[in-house]
Amino acid sequence: MRARLSLAAIGEQAVGPLVGALASPKELIRWQAAKALGQMDAAWGRHADAATISALIADLGSKDGLVRVRARVCLLAIGGKAVGSLVEALASKKRWVRWEAAKALGQTGDPAAAQALVKALEDEVFDVRWLAAEGLIAFRVEGLVPLLEALIERFDSLWLREGAHHVLHDISRGELKEIVRPVLAALDSIEPSVEVPFAANTALNKLMERESQRDSQ
Repeated sequence: MRARLSLAAIGEQAVGPLVGALASPKELIRWQAAKALGQMDAAWGRHADAATISALIADLGSKDGLVRVRARVCLLAIGGKAVGSLVEALASKKRWVRWEAAKALGQTGDPAAAQALVKALEDEVFDVRWLAAEGLIAFRVEGLVPLLEALIERFDSLWLREGAHHVLHDISRGELKEIVRPVLAALDSIEPSVEVPFAANTALNKLMERESQRDSQ
């Protein structure tokens, strides 16, 4: 603890070694390094390399919830460089890794994560599907485009339709309501597998037209 407090007090000069310590084989060192970085007012994410990110991704599967949370917070601090690894983590066989990856990706605000979150709407674990939907809601338009494309291509997936309903229900309360409400109605229809692809395609075209008009203004 004394070492951690001293390193945190040193500031910028200690950032590089502390980030390197996040990849230590000793969990206690990784834990203290993460706490020290969290106590520093420094943008340390740029110092992270592939080894650091890989170690943090591995910690997402820890049986210790505090270790998982620490790893997720660190990956979020790293930012864009960690998104690719988090996307890959969504395919992990370990439930907790997928859960933490879905939660982290939803918090990144990085549009590059949207496609992966749409795919996660079909995860076998309900909690992962829920987190993926919450992340797409936060992405708004960036999440809506790949979601509509998925509904056109994989409209027969029950889990995808359920997740899409969750997302569209929340989005329909805002400025996109006129675009998404017909898709919601199709999802609620007696034969969604028949009505959803057409409604999603129509909504996607309207959304693309809307965004094109905004770009030209």
